[in-house]
Amino acid sequence: MIQGTASSAGKTTLVTALCRIFKQKGFSVSPFKAQNMSNYAYKGKGFEISRAQAIQALAARTEISADLNPILLKPLGNYRSSVFVRGKLYKKMHADDYYKKFVRKDGMNAVLKSFRTLEKNHDLIIIEGAGSPAEINLNQYDIANMKLAEKTKSPVILITDIERGGSFASIVGTLDLLERKHQKIIKGFVFNKFRGDLDILKPGYRKLKQKTGKPVFGTIPMSDFLIPEEDSISSGSKKLSWNKQNLKKIDAEINKLSRLVKSNLNIKEIEKFL
Repeated sequence: MIQGTASSAGKTTLVTALCRIFKQKGFSVSPFKAQNMSNYAYKGKGFEISRAQAIQALAARTEISADLNPILLKPLGNYRSSVFVRGKLYKKMHADDYYKKFVRKDGMNAVLKSFRTLEKNHDLIIIEGAGSPAEINLNQYDIANMKLAEKTKSPVILITDIERGGSFASIVGTLDLLERKHQKIIKGFVFNKFRGDLDILKPGYRKLKQKTGKPVFGTIPMSDFLIPEEDSISSGSKKLSWNKQNLKKIDAEINKLSRLVKSNLNIKEIEKFL
């Protein structure tokens, strides 16, 4: 499972790359994100999921299905969203009702049902978390991060965006705010969007290992890829036409991304936790 120290840390990008990397290693791979908020949806035959999970499915060369993203929230404004469950419109809900009445029972049940369906048909499921696992005000409603990792027995890699600054503090702070049992689930870290000389970071990596007992699996350099992003504060997302020409371009970009990630991450160490 890939979790982040914050939104837009690089979870989606890393999951996309790992889906292609492990597919090329001969695994039957599927992406999975329990809950996603996006106005950019992939519309299949009778279902809708987040576009990001559809692109990750392309990376894994697997079928795009409703189970890849069992809960999709499409914002309507004023704290209301259209809630899609396993690809179908469930109802329009206020955030208060969604968290307090839906998430912990019906929401988690839908998530686990989709996960178990994928688990039967794949060697490896690469889960993408949502936001940060250290949002302590929302932990009781968490169905996309540590509670899901715990229920699915999934090891976690924590990714951080070093371009924003404060990455070391973000990692240590995230760990500190987690329950001890959840701290143990995290196996190591990835630094994303790095510019400059990697040797400058290495002393920090050694201190991080001393403080947390966990390794850095690698550092992904800042690069631009023509893979559509999810809509967020930091992205300039656009609609995507799912035609052969665009899919061919996306596939080529996924290959470039996976080569970059593979050359900068210790994939063998990550593979030990599979």
